[in-house]
Amino acid sequence: MGQVLFNGIYTGVQYSLIALGLTLIFSLMNVLNFAHGQLYVLGGFVTYYVYGGMKLPFFVALLASALTLAAVGCLFQIFLFRRVMRRSVREESSMLLSAGTAMMIESLVLIFFGEKHRGVPAVVSGVYELGGVFIPRGRLLVIGLSFLFIVAFILFMRYTKPGRALRAMAQDPETASLMGVNTARYAILGWALAAMLAGMAGAILVPISGVNSGLGNWISIKTFIMIMTGGAGAISGAIAGGLALGMVESLGYHFFPGGETYLIIFIGLIAFLAVRPNGLMGKAV
Repeated sequence: MGQVLFNGIYTGVQYSLIALGLTLIFSLMNVLNFAHGQLYVLGGFVTYYVYGGMKLPFFVALLASALTLAAVGCLFQIFLFRRVMRRSVREESSMLLSAGTAMMIESLVLIFFGEKHRGVPAVVSGVYELGGVFIPRGRLLVIGLSFLFIVAFILFMRYTKPGRALRAMAQDPETASLMGVNTARYAILGWALAAMLAGMAGAILVPISGVNSGLGNWISIKTFIMIMTGGAGAISGAIAGGLALGMVESLGYHFFPGGETYLIIFIGLIAFLAVRPNGLMGKAV
């Protein structure tokens, strides 16, 4: 059982990192970003080529993924979502645009990188054994980096001026604008941060599980499960939802090796939302 708990923590912290970006965009702009999984995949491929292809240090590749995905997030907001949300009064327009960007990124990734599953050498090797629990050093690195990025994001949102501005926008964009917050500029920052979080999550997992062009949709589905469980728009909810999904997934694969895990998860999610539709943290969608 100790091995199952470790696997749950390992999976949960990386899921929390992925979910933070999606819940940030939802809380800022009320947009469900269906392309979030594809941004994860794109970050993974940047690391694959910088670390595996160019043979640069892993942390250089991680920085490259973060900067590349931040730039993609900025472009999304400036040239796509800002224009659509200014001109349209229907929420469905942004949802359709989001679905379109997901298909666009997936197609571009398939064209440029192909459908082959790609992997890179491990950043660190070796396994620790503690009380019968096998702890790969590579997975410890993933846990450490994910925890570091989550803490850094929370501190940024809580204690910096841009973070407070983003929180004000999430609560009431009109009031934030009247108080002097440049909502257009901070919306770009929000998209950059959200895409960067997805890209870094993809980057740190390439040495462990590799990456391929078809992962995006499944990652997006998992991310939606997390934010629905934790509470859409709540940062604490994204973290709680990610940890919960990681632990349930690890327990499910242990007790149901035949592949029934996600059937049980979806049934449980339906029952959970019927009782608590606003998620664990209780923030209304």
